[in-house]
Amino acid sequence: MSEGLSRRRVGTPRVTTDEADNGNYPGATPGATASPGVGENGSIPGYSVNNATGDASSTSAKSDKAPLLTLMEETLLLGLKDQEGYLSFWNDSLSYVLRGCMLLELAFRRRIRISKDAFTGMTGISDRPVEVISTRATGEVLLDECLRTLKTSETKRTVASWMDLLSGETWNIAKAGYQLKQVRERLAKGLVDKGVLRTEKRNFLFFDMATHPVQDARAKDEVIVRVLDTLNLPRSAALPTRVAAPGSSPSPSGGAYVGRYAVGQGIGGQGGRLKLAPVSNSRFYRGEENMRFALLRRVCLVAAACAGSVIENPLTHMDMETRDRAVSRAENLMDVYGHWPFKRDSPLFSSEADG
Repeated sequence: MSEGLSRRRVGTPRVTTDEADNGNYPGATPGATASPGVGENGSIPGYSVNNATGDASSTSAKSDKAPLLTLMEETLLLGLKDQEGYLSFWNDSLSYVLRGCMLLELAFRRRIRISKDAFTGMTGISDRPVEVISTRATGEVLLDECLRTLKTSETKRTVASWMDLLSGETWNIAKAGYQLKQVRERLAKGLVDKGVLRTEKRNFLFFDMATHPVQDARAKDEVIVRVLDTLNLPRSAALPTRVAAPGSSPSPSGGAYVGRYAVGQGIGGQGGRLKLAPVSNSRFYRGEENMRFALLRRVCLVAAACAGSVIENPLTHMDMETRDRAVSRAENLMDVYGHWPFKRDSPLFSSEADG
């Protein structure tokens, strides 16, 4: 039991944001242990500061438009079995991670941020409370419900505290009302409404259960390609993971093909520096290169996949050495981007992650 709880704590995504001079620019964080937001020098995602002159140059050309798929839906798709339509029964960390993804998504959409005032300015990022800065509806039912829960609370809480309450991990009965229930099922139904999944009934021994097989394989393809880009693997490595399309040739051995790929063959090259390359002919991430925090979203997705124990699902067709190196790179990314300030001297750092 203690081992399970320890695993979930290690993979806890953190959300941190802070304010610019005008107080209108919250940030977001991808980390599994602690997250960046705005530095003590006032730098924020979306702004770059010239070290020589100290002048701030705004990247206002970036759009606040969000992708069609939320961070929670992307993480769910990575863990979902394509044809069976359900998640692993042994994965006890994904539900907790999905609550963290909600907080990250709200921060990306500039609805919440980490507070900073005279009393909390010297406090560590992870110990500062979350505050709601906008109650404008997001258009996503779960996100709006989470936002209302944060707004109606009279007590200010940290990210870790909110994740516990939203997951129902509390012994205080009076706080049970904060729990968001049936998150996996509701996310799956949301993906059904978006045409990504479909609903079927499957019999499991003594009872029937609704399952949600993949309807539009392109959605999951695009999510996997973005993960492989972040892990610096070639995009061609995503192809064997999918069910063969009508008229195409199946993988050798009926889909049991094991390929050897090298970390470093991706868009980042041997240096491994993060780069943002748009997905070709994308349906769900059209115009991603013009979206604010686009690269940081990808890092957050990898961090959430690691914490939710679904990072290896799109890598199962690869040899063991490739998988180990890919997971190692994911951990290195979390070490660089999982704390504030970012480790800018790391070869993995990219200024594009600032927004």
